[in-house]
Amino acid sequence: MTWPDTASPSARPTRRAVLGWVAGAGAVGAVGLAGCTSVDLPGGSPDDEAAAGAVPVPDPTWPVVAAGDGAASAIAVSAALVDSSPAAVVLHPDAPEQAVTDAAAAAVAAGVPCLVDGPDLGAELDRLGVESVLRMGAPDEEAGGTPFGPAVSARESVDDLPPVTRDAPLRVVVTTPDEPGHAAALATVRAVLGQHEDSEVLEAADPREDEVMTTLRRLDDTPLVVLGEGDDLGGDALVVAAAMAARATELPTGGVLPLGGDRRMIALYGHPGVPGLGLLGEQDVDASVERVTDLVEEYAQTTGDTFLAAFEIIATIADSSPGADGDYSSEGDPSTYRPWVDAAHDDGVYVLLDLQSGRADFLSQAKRYEELLLEPHVGLALDPEWRLEPGQRPLEQIGHVEVDEVEEVADWLAELVREHDLPQKVFMLHQFQLQMLRDRDQLRTDRPELVTVVHADGHGTPDLKQQTWDAVRADLPDGVELGWKNFIDEDTPTFTPRQTMLDVRPRPRFVSYQ
Repeated sequence: MTWPDTASPSARPTRRAVLGWVAGAGAVGAVGLAGCTSVDLPGGSPDDEAAAGAVPVPDPTWPVVAAGDGAASAIAVSAALVDSSPAAVVLHPDAPEQAVTDAAAAAVAAGVPCLVDGPDLGAELDRLGVESVLRMGAPDEEAGGTPFGPAVSARESVDDLPPVTRDAPLRVVVTTPDEPGHAAALATVRAVLGQHEDSEVLEAADPREDEVMTTLRRLDDTPLVVLGEGDDLGGDALVVAAAMAARATELPTGGVLPLGGDRRMIALYGHPGVPGLGLLGEQDVDASVERVTDLVEEYAQTTGDTFLAAFEIIATIADSSPGADGDYSSEGDPSTYRPWVDAAHDDGVYVLLDLQSGRADFLSQAKRYEELLLEPHVGLALDPEWRLEPGQRPLEQIGHVEVDEVEEVADWLAELVREHDLPQKVFMLHQFQLQMLRDRDQLRTDRPELVTVVHADGHGTPDLKQQTWDAVRADLPDGVELGWKNFIDEDTPTFTPRQTMLDVRPRPRFVSYQ
């Protein structure tokens, strides 16, 4: 199939946040600040909960709590970790940096909660049974006017706080990098954990990072507190990421982030048994595994990144005839692809199911392959080139998709990940003309269940491919990864693995061969 030449370099001639814990073997509840389902506070009575305010969690099937702003996170940490305390350090919300440092040090030294003054403070002090409060960081004009006494330094008064003894269980804490904003909450964490030599505080931008996740799973019989509001993860997204880190099925290659860290994928593209649709169809499944593995080894010689093998299987093929359902798309039976999916799993090969939907909508076609998408190593790709309007036919125009339809598919796929404790999935969108993906500046990239990849499909000379690449990657939303395609026959010449990794900037995270 070929398209007529076009002057456009972008055309190709072919086709709240909350704080809490992940329940381990002995945990019985969670506490949070957003959502719709109330649960009991650990160690508190219903009356205590009423006094502190209802504290729902986003989803009871994901028993994780993450922290929001400083005041909210400090109270949520205290509620999750501390049953009672005769004393507390209370920090003024506008305290200077040194006062914050001193307050945190005082709380850790005394082993008491560190809280931030705010509208919910009184209820938490009542729940804890606090009798002595060390107020710190108040501006001079307020020093004598607070209900908790004058502002004093930690050094002068920490020894005067009542001693606290506590037999708390082991806690593992993962923090996102916003330590200043959550200094009070971290102080409470360290005050509690400091009494237990085996406790650990793990700091990471994402709790799904390999080393952190490994530690979480090694200690899976203990509660997990996730604290923070980072640049990429915050609020409910951090909740989902933490739950994924703690219990999602791992990928065959390890971890739960298919393109996390320095990982990149090298893929064969096509349809089983149809050589004309790409390299994947030129040999059987075993030979395809061997062929893509050889490609990965070539890429491994180019940079220090981690390269993983992948198949991109065209699951639904744009068809010149309407078919029985009139959608000009031939939908393969899921059982046809099962041997490929299973073999890929056994050999550590990731799989993308590619949809050429014709006049059908992408979501309806995606749902046909739910049983395969429930596999941890299977993601989804949408090809708008073949998404047609009523009355259109394949090869008569280049199709397009509206961003609302893309987001509808993404929502469904993300829900599938959450409901079945799956690792993050690759969600790929093919593009070689800007009109193919309408309003793409509205693409959401805040779903921790998905990593979105926009795949540039242009072919031709190196200059034309680079022009298409530059056009496709311009003004993408933050968080979108990039994919590149090498055409064995149509490119003149085909980029070598070294050229693909060293001449294409930024380096693509996903490279496919057609």
